[in-house]
Amino acid sequence: MDHSKAPVLEALAAYHAEGQTPFTPPGHKQGRGADPRVREVLGDAVFRSDVLATSGLDDRRSSRGVLEQAQALMADAVGAEHTFFSTCGSSLSVKSAMLSVAGPHEKLLVGRDAHKSVVSGLILSGIRPVWVAPQWDPERHLAHPPSAEAFEAAFAEHPDAKGALVTTPTPYGTCSDLAAIARVCHRRGRPLIVDEAWGAHLPFHPDLPAWAMDAGADVCVTSVHKMGSGLEQGSVFHLQGDLIDPEVLKSREDLLGTTSPSVLLYAALDGWRRQMVEHGRALYDDALAVAASLRTRIAGIDGMHVHGRDDFCGPGRAADMDPLQIIVDITALGTTGYRAADWLREHHHINLHLSDHRRISAQLTHADDEHAARTLLTALRDVAAHADELRPAEQVEVPDPQDLRLEQVLLPRDAYFGPTEQVPWEKAVGRVTAEMLTPYPPGIPAALPGERLNADVVRYLRTGVDAGMVVPDAADTDVKSVRVVAEDT
Repeated sequence: MDHSKAPVLEALAAYHAEGQTPFTPPGHKQGRGADPRVREVLGDAVFRSDVLATSGLDDRRSSRGVLEQAQALMADAVGAEHTFFSTCGSSLSVKSAMLSVAGPHEKLLVGRDAHKSVVSGLILSGIRPVWVAPQWDPERHLAHPPSAEAFEAAFAEHPDAKGALVTTPTPYGTCSDLAAIARVCHRRGRPLIVDEAWGAHLPFHPDLPAWAMDAGADVCVTSVHKMGSGLEQGSVFHLQGDLIDPEVLKSREDLLGTTSPSVLLYAALDGWRRQMVEHGRALYDDALAVAASLRTRIAGIDGMHVHGRDDFCGPGRAADMDPLQIIVDITALGTTGYRAADWLREHHHINLHLSDHRRISAQLTHADDEHAARTLLTALRDVAAHADELRPAEQVEVPDPQDLRLEQVLLPRDAYFGPTEQVPWEKAVGRVTAEMLTPYPPGIPAALPGERLNADVVRYLRTGVDAGMVVPDAADTDVKSVRVVAEDT
């Protein structure tokens, strides 16, 4: 295939060159109707390229197959058999994948470190989750993806499960042994879904972790806006093998997706694929070199420990890690990641990727260079020099792994849509939650609908919020009260 082509971008250029006049949405009519104050901030080019996908970018009756060509090129670029573009983010893509594997009341093995979008898929679908425990590092209070052995044990206990879903890389950059998990699934003729939202870049450099299609996964969901050059919400999902019908997967996406997709998002996905095929290897040569140098320099700052393979990889931990996710433990500074991240934003206008009770992280991509690295390094040295201003920090009471694991009492759908009540947090212990309670980032629910709350998880969330944790999906974001399933009277 000719990867110098970019069908969506070329069709958009042709649309402009032909001087077409739309009597269709979008109502701003290529920016003519947009408020000049809005155009001043967003720019005219955004509106000019925001056109209708059908009866606009492509013809209504005799389609030139612009999107189909772009998707075929993407599939070829990464070695998949089929690729579908999504303009609703991987949150939609992963739901589509789940619905193509299991239906209401059917079982799906799911790593318990799944993103909240997976839980949303369970709520919408009525799928019965069989939770597979992550690998817990008790020293660092950090979860890595579940092992192949854990999935093997779950299938042995639930042989009627329709498939499995694993999240890798995690937001901390740690990766599972996907090839081994795929073998566990395929021995039973069951498909493997991989939520690889943080792995768009993995196919394009040999020194990065193996990506899902190469490891034998059946469906892979990728957020190109996270680690690639896509616009926000730009996502793709890839398919291979014969365990999932591509027509079924497309139908599920059509069921959930918008009927008004953004050509802007399509065009960015198309252009990113061309960029990666033509220049990806060189771009990631540079990015990996910047990351390696930055890791060494941050490690030289007093009070900062940069997590590497020795910390994250090995028996009982992750199988691999993405070196572009720079995770820094600041326990020795005597403060929390929440406070450090807030200080860096206030004093240096730096937005970090992730913060928790003891860590901060910086996400690097092919867009980062030595100037960006120096900017981050200066800011980190400054926060270390001012650590006394961030002490004492509120303590987050992080439970042991056995206390983090909650009993699933009801299907997520049944708990979410059933009768509920709001109770004070002290009275929520022992009750079945009817909402997701998700520290964000990274967006992994500490409790989800249908799980019975215990004192440890409730205290973790309450002390976490007091320390700076954000729980945006709770009805009461301060977690001073919790939405629970109403008890029979």
